[in-house]
Amino acid sequence: MTYRAPVADIAFTLKHAAGFAAARRDGIFDLADDLLEAVLEEAGKFATDIIAPLNRAGDLHGTRFHDGVVTTPPGWKEAYRSWAAAGWNGLASPEPWGGQGLPHAVNAACIEMWNSASMAFGIGPVLTMGAIDALAFHGSDALKQQYLPKLISGEWMGTMQLTEPQAGSDVGALRTKAVRAPDGSYRITGQKIFITYGEHDLTDNIIHFVLARLPDAPPGTKGISLFLVPKFLLAPDGAPGARNDVRAHSVEHKLGIHASPTCTMVYGDQGGATGFLIGQEKSRHGLHVHHDERDAARGRPARRGDRRDGDAAGRAVCARAPPGPWRRHGRDAIGADHRPCRRAPHAHDHAGAHPRGARDLLRNRGRDRSQPSYG
Repeated sequence: MTYRAPVADIAFTLKHAAGFAAARRDGIFDLADDLLEAVLEEAGKFATDIIAPLNRAGDLHGTRFHDGVVTTPPGWKEAYRSWAAAGWNGLASPEPWGGQGLPHAVNAACIEMWNSASMAFGIGPVLTMGAIDALAFHGSDALKQQYLPKLISGEWMGTMQLTEPQAGSDVGALRTKAVRAPDGSYRITGQKIFITYGEHDLTDNIIHFVLARLPDAPPGTKGISLFLVPKFLLAPDGAPGARNDVRAHSVEHKLGIHASPTCTMVYGDQGGATGFLIGQEKSRHGLHVHHDERDAARGRPARRGDRRDGDAAGRAVCARAPPGPWRRHGRDAIGADHRPCRRAPHAHDHAGAHPRGARDLLRNRGRDRSQPSYG
């Protein structure tokens, strides 16, 4: 059973539960119901007909990595370029820079369809959308002129780079360095890990948004700044020019999203990658800007935070699951003598037979029923 986008459910939820009528009445936007339905219908068709068929083949094929070059699975590049050409990347982006300026809730609904059809596909563009927000709200006019139009059109993609081997949740422990250059730019050196779409062949340029620390910055999160680091520096005509000093060192293999290139990135083999400051230096502002980018990528407009991608995947799995008994795995919960089972390893119960499993399943079922039934 393949994924089919639940367009009617999503449209109903936006119109009757997400406050669209009140927003129109208050003059926040003037998106008519027929236009809303048309946008969602076309998004549903693309998710169902183009993205979803690539999901299993992409996961089986995975991304190929050789000599620093990442090759996405067959059909991936064509699907992405068709998606970008249709304008989906700039759905909620600022109109002055080439976006459509539609409500973020509409974009969040479409993102849910991209992720449900194939999370390995959907998690790439949302990082570009987060990069657009960070640059639009905190970048200099010169950087906006150079990078925003092509990020919004989807000609270029963006990344979000925080994590390092010793700095995951403790972001204040990051060691990536930024040194001021005479021309006003910065030289970035260091390593980042688990970088989604850090390297790929979908676009001609990749614009990295990298957290780093200046030499005279205070320790901890107060000393973190954010830098825009393009894969290719721009030529005078604005086209990609010389290769910047940044490369992918390897690709991770994440369960369920093998088609997504999750990269380890290295900066500064040749003395430092050229980067440009976003926001202010070493005032914790860089971390705040990064949080804006992260929140945009993870569904801030829908107020669903980090759960959105997981919810989308969960609903997609439920929609595709065949009828019948639960898949059985793990050892039996209770033996014949009502003690933890020590019988043969081939005798298994489903997760719901285990007390903790039953608790988690019931909790998730209650949570999902309190949310729109997308799938």
